[in-house]
Amino acid sequence: MADSRRTRWAILGPGRISHDFAQSLTRSAHGSLQAVGSSSPKRAREFSDTYGAPGSGTYREVIDRDDVDAVYIGTVHTTHAELAIAALNAGKPVLCEKPASIDGAGAAEVIATARRVELPFLEAYKYRFGPLAQELRRIVSSGEIGLPLSLSAPYGFAARDRSSRLFSAAVGGGAILDVGCYPVSMAVGIAHWAGKAGMVAEASLSSTGAEMKARIDESAEAEVRIGSLTAQVETSIVRALPTRLVIRGTEGWFESDQMWGSRSASGTTAVVYREGRQGRPISVSSVDPLAAEADAVSRAIADGRSELPEVTWGETVAIAQLLDDWRRQVSEPAESSQ
Repeated sequence: MADSRRTRWAILGPGRISHDFAQSLTRSAHGSLQAVGSSSPKRAREFSDTYGAPGSGTYREVIDRDDVDAVYIGTVHTTHAELAIAALNAGKPVLCEKPASIDGAGAAEVIATARRVELPFLEAYKYRFGPLAQELRRIVSSGEIGLPLSLSAPYGFAARDRSSRLFSAAVGGGAILDVGCYPVSMAVGIAHWAGKAGMVAEASLSSTGAEMKARIDESAEAEVRIGSLTAQVETSIVRALPTRLVIRGTEGWFESDQMWGSRSASGTTAVVYREGRQGRPISVSSVDPLAAEADAVSRAIADGRSELPEVTWGETVAIAQLLDDWRRQVSEPAESSQ
């Protein structure tokens, strides 16, 4: 049985993000790598040999192991929900790479399963972990900038390999699911931290533009509305976008160009402005966000908690529904004006 001292992890999917997670586990306070699962047992064995994990096998074989306490899912987007549900039903807490599902219905089923079996499920939005994320939550929830009214949140990069999963519709490729989920999740988070959790379920999204190629959304823009908050979100996998996050409220605003962080280090700086006052610089320490995610799950297991505050279940479902709407809107053929 896992406790806060040690959680034996299984990694599903020997891809790039899973390599990063395996490396981060060595820097975690409570976790170690126990097994690796893949649709290719050979790849699973090669991955486990690289990181010294004692076990490997198919997804099902690894999920069913008695010496595995928790499961990390780093597979392609289209398999996240299915594997998360299988692991939860097998009695294993889950840390799942974003998005939890490629559609709202899948995410709702994952959360319903986690709720039924009373086990931790956490969607791995890395920017939600670390001192800078904690400070942003405090600023928004305390009302330091007043009621949040607007959010500007671009996030995009230029992918080099057009043969990668990012450009494959069959595995849920495209900018919206891969990086557009970050600004959408930020909008949902801001509303939640501002005490509008009840309004999160009523969030709406309107596509304002997209670049499509071979059924893949290579770039997209949208407006998200949650109560009084209006968020302008933008994403791309064919060009780098500015990283500056700006949240404007009735009494001030928050700015940071480091909010998203990286896979190995959370952001450290931001500035808070109050109307009529000089900006207050924020400078905090950095953490390994993937290690922090794993440790958050370990603490939840030890405490007997199933829902984690960093990304609540209501947020996971709301984010998935908004992403679902966004993808549907950009994929629909433009209506001819008559």
